[in-house]
Amino acid sequence: MPTLMPYDLFTAFVAFAFVSSITPGPNNLMLMASGANFGFRRSVPHMLGIGLGFTFMIVLVGAGLMQLFDAFPVSYTVLKVFSVIYLTWLAWKIARAGEPGSGSSGATPMSFLQAAAFQWVNPKAWAMALTAISVYAPDRSMQAVLLVALIFGLVNLPSVSTWTILGQKIRVILTNPTRLRAFNVTMALLLIASLFPVITG
Repeated sequence: MPTLMPYDLFTAFVAFAFVSSITPGPNNLMLMASGANFGFRRSVPHMLGIGLGFTFMIVLVGAGLMQLFDAFPVSYTVLKVFSVIYLTWLAWKIARAGEPGSGSSGATPMSFLQAAAFQWVNPKAWAMALTAISVYAPDRSMQAVLLVALIFGLVNLPSVSTWTILGQKIRVILTNPTRLRAFNVTMALLLIASLFPVITG
């Protein structure tokens, strides 16, 4: 461990991984909504998709995707536009989610593959991955990249999962359809608000 990453850098990286993972963002807001609407157990594939999908994303970013974006700056703009469109659609789905267990509006939890794929249009995930590689694996050696991905994955999954638990705890007061609808609309609006830095950046 010390040969790949000095202890002070390692502790700084763990702190960065935890803070960036636990703070509000598209993944966490959607997991909270999923916990409230579907419960913890049905949200497990969503949580695993985020944790493993993001870890895989870091590996690919470190393996060469950063150079691709640097070579074609327009790709950042394309990614930004697609991210805004897709997240707006997800916010609309969250706002229309029905009563827990009712199956209304055709609402279903996000699957493992959907959650893993979502990382590629998640602006916060991109910012986290690019920062992690740039700062904590600047030489982009495969050993350093894999270490960063592994540590981030170990910190990220339990961090984001706490939002599912929080949503499940809130679920007990959302048995009233009106309160549930208000909660889902609030989550949808917060998800849209999380796009503000992307739109203005």
